[in-house]
Amino acid sequence: MGKIRQVFSRDNLISYSMIVAGAFIMAAGFVLFINPYHIVPGGVYGIGIVVHYLTRGWFSIWPDGIPIGLVGLSLDIPLIIIGMRLLGAHFGAKTVVGSLLMSNFMMLLTWFIGENDPLGLSNDVLLSCIFGGVTVGLGLGLIFRARATSGGSDIIAMIIAKYTRWPVGQLLIVVDSIIVLIGLATFGDWRIPLYSWIVIFITGRVIDVVVEGISYEKSVFIISNHPELIREKIIHDLHRGGTYIEGAGMYQGQPRKIIHTVMSRRELSLLMDHIRQVDPGAFVTVTDASEILGEGFKSLSDKVVG
Repeated sequence: MGKIRQVFSRDNLISYSMIVAGAFIMAAGFVLFINPYHIVPGGVYGIGIVVHYLTRGWFSIWPDGIPIGLVGLSLDIPLIIIGMRLLGAHFGAKTVVGSLLMSNFMMLLTWFIGENDPLGLSNDVLLSCIFGGVTVGLGLGLIFRARATSGGSDIIAMIIAKYTRWPVGQLLIVVDSIIVLIGLATFGDWRIPLYSWIVIFITGRVIDVVVEGISYEKSVFIISNHPELIREKIIHDLHRGGTYIEGAGMYQGQPRKIIHTVMSRRELSLLMDHIRQVDPGAFVTVTDASEILGEGFKSLSDKVVG
C-alpha cells in the first residue's frame, strides 16, 4: 500500500502532468514551426528531421519518409538504456515516459496537421524559428522541472563528460552543432544552420526561464558607517530580513559590518533613498538574484518536485 500511495502521491502526479504537458508542447513546436522548414535544432529529433527527408520514397508505408517521432524514439531508447547503465538509474521512468509521449504526440500531430507549411510561414522562417524556440523551450523546461531529461544529445553529452571531464553545457553545444552541420550537408542550404542555431539559443533561454523562473529580486550588499540606521529601515519599514557579515577594511583594517539582504526592485528603490539620506558615502553592491529560496520567498520544498 505504501508503494501505491507513493506512486499516486501529489508530487508524482504533478511531475507526470508536467511531463505530459511538456511533451505535447514540445511536439507541437516541432510539428508547427521546426519540421516543415528543414530546421535542424540538434538532438535526436534534429537527426529525425534529416532521416525523414532522406528516406522520402523509400518505404510504401511512409511515402514522405520515416516519421520524425519514430526516428527520435528509436534513438532515444538505446541512449536512455546506455545512460542508465553508465550514469545511474536516475534517468528511469520519467525520461522513458517523456520520450514515448514526445514521439507519439509528434506522429499524431503530424497526422492531423500535416507537414507542408501548416501555418504559412515559408516566407518568414525567422518568425517560425522564434516561436519554435519558445514552444520547444517551454516544453523542455516543464520536462526538466519534473526531474526528467529530454534524452538524446543530453545523455550523449553527459556520457562524454564522465570520461573527459569537459563541462556538460559545452559538450551539449558541440553535439548539437555537429547535428546542425549534418543538416547543412543534407539540405545544402547555408541558411539552415543559421536558423537552427537561433532556435537552439532561444530554446536554451526559455528553458532557463521555465526552470528558474523570472525573478525581479535583487541581492544587496551594503557597507556603511551607520549600519544600525539601515537595519531599522530594512526590518521595520520594508519588513525584510538580512544578515550581518563581519568584515574589515583593506587599508586600515578597521572592523566593518556588511549588510546582506534580498528584496524587490520597488523595495530597493525605497532603501536606496534611505541610504542616500543617512549615509551618502555608503558603498552598495546590487546584483540580480536569479532565484531565491527561503522564508519570505519561494519555499525550498516547492523547488524539489518529484
